[in-house]
Amino acid sequence: MYDYFYGPEGEQFSFIRVPKIFFENDAYKSMSADAKILYGFLLDRVSVSLKNGWKDDQNRVFIICTIEEIMEKLGCGNKKAIQLLSELEDKIGLIEKKRQGQGKPNLIYVKNFIRTVDNSGQRHFLTCQNDTSGSVQTTPLEVSESHGSNTNKNKTDMSYTENPIYPGRDADGMAERRSYESYFRDALEYEYLLQQYPYEHETLEGILDLLVDTCCSRRDYIRVAGDDRPRDVVKSRFMKLNSGHIQYVLDCLRENTTDVHNIKQYLLAALYNASTTISSYYQAKVNYDFYGNHD
Repeated sequence: MYDYFYGPEGEQFSFIRVPKIFFENDAYKSMSADAKILYGFLLDRVSVSLKNGWKDDQNRVFIICTIEEIMEKLGCGNKKAIQLLSELEDKIGLIEKKRQGQGKPNLIYVKNFIRTVDNSGQRHFLTCQNDTSGSVQTTPLEVSESHGSNTNKNKTDMSYTENPIYPGRDADGMAERRSYESYFRDALEYEYLLQQYPYEHETLEGILDLLVDTCCSRRDYIRVAGDDRPRDVVKSRFMKLNSGHIQYVLDCLRENTTDVHNIKQYLLAALYNASTTISSYYQAKVNYDFYGNHD
């Protein structure tokens, strides 16, 4: 019999993340559940490629994943693995394979699930169902500015707008920005966070803006904790964050007693490291509660 999760134990493990839009957008309704899982697995491999610098001469990231690997990961046969790859490539268009020659594995380009390109090269963003009101509406991949906003500013000494990472304000850039904002509102359960932290609205808005700014950045490198890190690596880390990570960052802010001269850089570092430090942080708290000297 499996045991329960206690406290923060659920944050200790790595997960394959399947985009929620696959279950909400009409464009993906015909996509099989196995294909959605396979895409999540391939998407997870993109971060490995970024670390290895696997890009072509057009700066497009590719991965290497053999049929044998897919068979092992999904517990399926050769025919099923080939069918799922074909579904992702030929039916849905979420991957593209490039042959390298006899005896060499194919290169696989995992495509962006929220952005499409038409024949003229123009970029467009998918629409998703908006269930935040009683009636169901279809909107661009974004949430109305009124959702989750709060005009009560409690920390007026904090500024997130100086030296913005994101430089462009053109129409396409704004569409991209709104799409990423919608993604993070969903992935981070932003409305839930606003309810749980009623006095941290400005901080949460600043975190959301910072995540969106970083993902929309045109810079090749983002400075995090004094080091210039590849933008795509930073973006990959941020796209894996959830509400638990944001709660952890808020806890770190609350417990910090040192003078933070650059709140933006502090938050960048905290968000970037959240997924790798959250388990040890909460484990230390648990150990202290059980074994610490409270005299």
